[in-house]
Amino acid sequence: MVKMIIFDPAMCCPTGLCGPVINPELLRISTAINNLEKNGVKIERYSLANNPQAFVDNKTINEILNRDGVDALPVTIVDGKVVKTKKYPTNDELIKFLDLPENYLKAKEKPAAQDS
Repeated sequence: MVKMIIFDPAMCCPTGLCGPVINPELLRISTAINNLEKNGVKIERYSLANNPQAFVDNKTINEILNRDGVDALPVTIVDGKVVKTKKYPTNDELIKFLDLPENYLKAKEKPAAQDS
């Protein structure tokens, strides 16, 4: 399976979905990642504020930050290769980068509770 890592800019929490005003792009990428994970796809996601060591340990992201600064974030890496900087991947790009069927972005429905 393809390995995707997203390096987020510094945010108040790991997803950035807190506070009085929620960024719609953060909501979209969070929802997409949650739906992919419900379909068995694992995406690693690191925030500069909450996981700074991941940025230090990853040679590629370290080089990008030293060269371009934090304005390059978010950075998406697939199988060790940078596929997108400065913006989150679109839903179509997620499907393409991960080589998945489109329906993986839809939430799996929970089975209905059965009466006993």
